[in-house]
Amino acid sequence: MKKIKGRTVFTVILILCCAALAAAIAVNVYNRLHPEEQQSRIVTTPVEATAVRVVPVEMGDVRNSVIVNGEILARTQVSANPTVAGKLTDLYVKVGDSVRAGQTIALVDPSRPGEVYSKSPVVAAISGTVLSTPVNVGDSVTAQSVILVIGDLSSIVLETYVPERFSADLRTGLTAEAAFEAMSGERFTAEVYEVSPVLDPVSRTIRIRLRFPRRDNRIKAGMFATVYLVTRESEDVTVIPRSALINTEGKWICYTVNDQHIAERRELILGLESEDTVEVVQGVTPGERLVILGQNFLSDQEPVRIVE
Repeated sequence: MKKIKGRTVFTVILILCCAALAAAIAVNVYNRLHPEEQQSRIVTTPVEATAVRVVPVEMGDVRNSVIVNGEILARTQVSANPTVAGKLTDLYVKVGDSVRAGQTIALVDPSRPGEVYSKSPVVAAISGTVLSTPVNVGDSVTAQSVILVIGDLSSIVLETYVPERFSADLRTGLTAEAAFEAMSGERFTAEVYEVSPVLDPVSRTIRIRLRFPRRDNRIKAGMFATVYLVTRESEDVTVIPRSALINTEGKWICYTVNDQHIAERRELILGLESEDTVEVVQGVTPGERLVILGQNFLSDQEPVRIVE
């Protein structure tokens, strides 16, 4: 009786195993014959799109500028010196006064103890305005002493000094913009008309002078200016904002967004650079959507969400 029961249990187990094996084989065969249903059962986790801000790539002009400090000077400026040594006894003009060429502006007494001489006049060499009076009545002066400085303020110039590394780009005709503290927010166009042929050996700079095509009476001799000198310029080229650039592994890259809202990494070859924009020689074309905010968190072929 026990043997019959044992055989029955074994038979039942064997039948169940065969049934399970047959079911597994059937499922496998069905999946092979219907793969589309198998794919539909796979649950995919959606990738969250990165929020970015974009602008269109445009054509424009790029100016490579050098920023230096300068000073406004009278274009014609001369010193008045006595012809003899002595004591300055009379000074007939003060700073700001107008003088004419040949006018007596001061007297110097060359007398010494035991020797009396007539006073010697100091005359103005040019007509203009008194810019400074370095000496005072009663001072002892020599023939090398500057009694006063006269300038022709009808024509002013902007003088500045440019570092040696930019010397190869300097030439007459270059344009610049000058800004003054007294006229905050305004810039005045100037043009280089004189470039020194020699380099200052101490400061390693080159002196240049600029003139203003349009005279503005608010610009006065003695003012200090910030000069934005344009050394090179490219017109009607592909330009992008500096904020779009990323430097990685020694290469400049940016990201654009295609019609499927997928980010595309672009390697760039750059040209001239200005304060806010750069010229792109190769890498992007006008009209493409350029990422200017959020690009530091992107990778190539990543989905994005454009925000305003």
